[in-house]
Amino acid sequence: MDNRDIINETQNLKFLKWSHVRSSSGTAGTFLKSESTIDGVKKYYKLSNFDPMKGVVGHECINEIIVDRLLSILGVEHLHYELIHADIMIEGRVHNTFLCASEDFKTAGESKTALDNFYRVNALPGESHYDFCVRYGWQSYIDTMLAVDYLILNRDRHGANIEILRNARKKTLRPAPLFDHGLSLLYSCLTKGEAEAFDIMEDKRCQNFIGSFSCYENLDLISEKKKIFSGKLKPSDRKKLFDGIDGILPEIYYERIWNMIYKRYKTYENL
Repeated sequence: MDNRDIINETQNLKFLKWSHVRSSSGTAGTFLKSESTIDGVKKYYKLSNFDPMKGVVGHECINEIIVDRLLSILGVEHLHYELIHADIMIEGRVHNTFLCASEDFKTAGESKTALDNFYRVNALPGESHYDFCVRYGWQSYIDTMLAVDYLILNRDRHGANIEILRNARKKTLRPAPLFDHGLSLLYSCLTKGEAEAFDIMEDKRCQNFIGSFSCYENLDLISEKKKIFSGKLKPSDRKKLFDGIDGILPEIYYERIWNMIYKRYKTYENL
């Protein structure tokens, strides 16, 4: 890989203004977001879990890059992220950290709304969230999302983390590319000991708008599992997932993350 998705040289992003976004999954911590428009290009930024006293303590931004690369390998449409090493300013204090940046996935003339809001306005009486998406022609998209969320154990696929894009003039309606995968993999492990002890196959409770709280049980909603991914995950892809980021976290994280993804992928293949 040419690592165009990583900027290792420290950038001066102290001009960014950060807003607090509480984790929607009920996890402890604060997630900060920002945005900029430079030369007509709008960019969105987000930090890993931030503690006002300790600074950036999480590694959710690393997860975004890993999942970004994984979805490219599997042939899944998704939002692309850039990992940037930067100095930032929060409440008068400078922090040196890695953060994520992405561009707007809306095209000209499109507006966006969260799927939970769109469902609330347009659902038929008694219609499930899954059946609602099928009625609108989004079954393939949702099935792919459910399979991805199982592979990475995404704990935060609530109704605002699935967005619908509408172009009123062209009368088009489409789901946005998959995005926001920070609260997945080993995000809850803040020490090497926790990473080593993490059960990579445990069916942890997840906040899913579609289906149940179980990412594994949600696979039962997919009728044609073999047709979900156009790409194949191979042992040689381990290097692709971690190339250029293999010094940011202790090696045990990459070992456990790879084992988690690959073992879950092989389990999915055999369903």
